[in-house]
Amino acid sequence: MKFHIFTIFPDMYSSAFEEGVIHRGIAKGHVEIFLHNIRDYSSDKHKKVDDSPFGGGPGMIMKPEPIFNAVETVSKNHNISKTTPKILLSPQGKQFNHKIAKELANLSEIILICGRYEGFDERIRETLATDEISIGDYILSGGELASMVIIDSVSRLIPGVLGSNESPLNDSFYNDLLQFPQYTRPASFRNMNVPDIILSGNHAEIEKWRNLQSIIKTQNKRPDLFKKYDN
Repeated sequence: MKFHIFTIFPDMYSSAFEEGVIHRGIAKGHVEIFLHNIRDYSSDKHKKVDDSPFGGGPGMIMKPEPIFNAVETVSKNHNISKTTPKILLSPQGKQFNHKIAKELANLSEIILICGRYEGFDERIRETLATDEISIGDYILSGGELASMVIIDSVSRLIPGVLGSNESPLNDSFYNDLLQFPQYTRPASFRNMNVPDIILSGNHAEIEKWRNLQSIIKTQNKRPDLFKKYDN
């Protein structure tokens, strides 16, 4: 899968993709990351990408011209399909979740556009972007961290990226449930013992126990999520 990231701070990604799941996905050829510096597409001699808002107000707004130029030029040079999602990372977007991650993981290519300052000129939102995503109801300095979260979450759902294709099936949120309790060696630690059922070797009973524990944990810890499961 190809991720095209449009940002004014490409160096922020220099170490983010050199470790862990994304690095393995890149090494295996399942994930490709393309960084595009929006400043390179500014017609301003100082490579300016922002300006003050019409009507007054604090802060600066990201100009439409460099972002339109960047996305259109890269789309042409990389033969990106017109149907490829162009996603703005913005607090105004729909909240990212596991369902959206699964939908994106089924695609071959996506565009992620990282905002900065006080946000985007509205014309970018209205006529260039196809989608808008937020990773939560809080404010970050820019969309770069949000793009890293999305790429990590989506990449681990791409077949072949993780060590086992079954690994994401046990993740929290996969079926609107939190993950069941997990244990490893030693079986007894400071008088805290692993439940006998886990050590029984009866895989059918273990599966039933895990499913029940997922339901109980979700109901207790995330009643909002449990409502989705219960429906």
